[in-house]
Amino acid sequence: MKKIFGIISILTIVLAFICEFKFNETYAAKVVLDEKTESTLVEMKNDQLKTIQDYQEKYGSASYGTTAYILHVVQIWSIPFCFLGIVIGIICDYVIGLKHLEVREKGLALIVTFITLTVICQVLPLVFAIVVKFGRE
Repeated sequence: MKKIFGIISILTIVLAFICEFKFNETYAAKVVLDEKTESTLVEMKNDQLKTIQDYQEKYGSASYGTTAYILHVVQIWSIPFCFLGIVIGIICDYVIGLKHLEVREKGLALIVTFITLTVICQVLPLVFAIVVKFGRE
């Protein structure tokens, strides 16, 4: 019990220092926002808006174009997210699961869940494009 309390105390202190450091860093970043950073942010925003408009022109509707853009972003970001989930599942299944069998079942469930999620996120934009392009004619 004393070990757990000691570990929690140390983690709380470390977290407090990290939060204080991030707060000061964020405050300094807000104060010293130079023009180059501001122009870069504006350019990124304009590029994303142009991409959304391109999707809207490609699909012929604002709602279809916005949906296609969101599905494209989900498709891109699902790869690292699901890879991380699969790695966590493998660690639970093959490392922790050697000693605790209930964790092994959870690890296998995580692996199956994230593989299924990856397949869905990768195929959904294709299905959407096929349905919108050929379903509206």
